[in-house]
Amino acid sequence: MRSGRWLRRTTTLLVLAVLLAAFASYRFDLGDRWLHDEAPSPVTEPAKVLPPPGLSLPTARGIAAVAAVSPTVPADPSAVRRALADLLRAKKLGRHVAVDVAQAADGKSLFRHGTGRVIPASTMKLLTTTAALSALGPDHRFVTRVVATPSSPRIVLVGGGDPFLLSKPAPAGTYPARTDVTTLARATAKALRAVGRTRVRLGYDATLFTGPRVDPHWPSSYVADDVVSPITALWVDEARAKGGFGYSSDPAGDAGQVFAQALRRQGIEVVGKVIPTTAPSAAAGGRTLSSVRGAPLAEVAQHVLEVSDNEGAEVLAHQVAVAEGRPATFSGGAAAVRSVLRRLGIDTTGDLVYDGSGLSRDDRLAPSTLLRVLAADSSPAHPELRPVVAGLPVAGFTGSLKYRFDKGDPGGLGTVRAKTGTLTGVHGLAGSATSRDGVVMLFVVVADRVKPVNSLDARQLVDRMAAALGGCACAATP
Repeated sequence: MRSGRWLRRTTTLLVLAVLLAAFASYRFDLGDRWLHDEAPSPVTEPAKVLPPPGLSLPTARGIAAVAAVSPTVPADPSAVRRALADLLRAKKLGRHVAVDVAQAADGKSLFRHGTGRVIPASTMKLLTTTAALSALGPDHRFVTRVVATPSSPRIVLVGGGDPFLLSKPAPAGTYPARTDVTTLARATAKALRAVGRTRVRLGYDATLFTGPRVDPHWPSSYVADDVVSPITALWVDEARAKGGFGYSSDPAGDAGQVFAQALRRQGIEVVGKVIPTTAPSAAAGGRTLSSVRGAPLAEVAQHVLEVSDNEGAEVLAHQVAVAEGRPATFSGGAAAVRSVLRRLGIDTTGDLVYDGSGLSRDDRLAPSTLLRVLAADSSPAHPELRPVVAGLPVAGFTGSLKYRFDKGDPGGLGTVRAKTGTLTGVHGLAGSATSRDGVVMLFVVVADRVKPVNSLDARQLVDRMAAALGGCACAATP
C-alpha cells in the first residue's frame, strides 16, 4: 500500500515538473540559450570550456564514413524525398512545418515541403552576420576610444559598439580575442601623465546607437526577465550585471563606472559624477587620447553564430545601419540588413524583419530566403562571407549543436553544420549537410507551431531530418 502511494506521488511530481518546464518555456519565450542549445561562454564560464589538467576526455563518438566531398556531385531529388518523408509525418512537429533543400553546387531545388513564411527565431542571425560582413568587411574592428574635450577638464569614454569589450583582460586563449577597459585605462593614464594631468572629470558616450534600447517588437518581459540586455553602443562583459547573473539595466552607465575605477587604479583621480554625453564627442572636436580595437568582425560573426549570441547579433544589426548611413536603431538595422542583402542578389520581398537576433515573434522569412543567404555565404564569388558558413555549429561537436544529434542517423554527426532557431513553439535548423556519398546540400527545416509539451520531441525530429540528409545515399545514379 505504501509503495503504491509512493509511486503515485512520484509520478505526480514528475508530471508537475514537466508541466512547469513547459510553462516556463511558454511564459518566457526562451530562445536557444535558455533551452540549453548554447555552448558555455569562454569568458563567463571558462571552467566549462577547457577541462581541468589531467582530465581524461571520453572517446569521440564514431561517425559514418563519408565519401570524398565534391560540390559538383549531383543529387537525386527522389532520394532526398525518401530520406525525409517518414519524419515529416510526425504529429509532434505541429501543424506548420517548412522544409527546403537545394543542391549547394548550383542552387537546384531538391525538395520542398510546406507553404508560407516561418518564424525564423535565431536562424535570423544568418541574415544579420551576412549583411555585417558584406557591409563592413571581415577585417573590420570596432574601436573604443577615450576623447579629451576642448577647453574642459573632462575626458569621455566613447563606445564604438564592440559587443565583446570586457572590464578586465580576458584569460589567455579566449576566442575571439577580447579587449578591455582596464587596458584602455592604462593607456589613458599614460597619455594624461604625458601632458601633466592626474585629475579628470569623466563622461561616457553611447550615442553611436540611437532610438530605444529595447526592440518594441519584443515582449515587454524580455529585459525584465533577463532574456536579453538593453542594446547600447557601450557596455562591458556583454552587459552582464555585476556578479555575472542577469543583465545590467544601464549597460553604458555601468561601463563608465568600471572605467572610472580602472583609471583610479592607475593613479588618476576621477572627480564628480560619471555622466553621459548627449552629442558625439569626436564630432565636437575632441582629441583621441587612447583607444583599443576589438576582434576582427569575421571572428565576432563566427562567435555570434556558434553560441547564438542575441546581444551580439543586435549590435551587429545596429552596426550595419551605421555602415549604411541609416539611423542605428532596431528598425534602421533591420532595413539596412535587407538593403545589403538586396545588393547581394537576395530578394527579401514579403519577408518581415524586426530585429537582428530573431527574438521577435513578429519576424517572418520565406525558407528560400535563408537558402539564398546560405548560398551567397558559400559562393566563391563572396569570400568575405565565408566566415558565416565557417562559424556554423557542427552537429554533435560544437556550439549550440554540441549536445544534440544523439538520435537519428549517425551520418549526420560532423557532416551537418547549421544555425539553430528556437523559441517557444518554434524549432528550426538552417545550414548544410554532406551525404555519405558526397552530395553537398543546403537545407532549412522549421516547425513553428509546436505545442510546448512537444518541444523536446520536435527539436529532436528537426535534428533527425538534418541527420537523415547527412546519412543518406543521395547522389544521382550515372
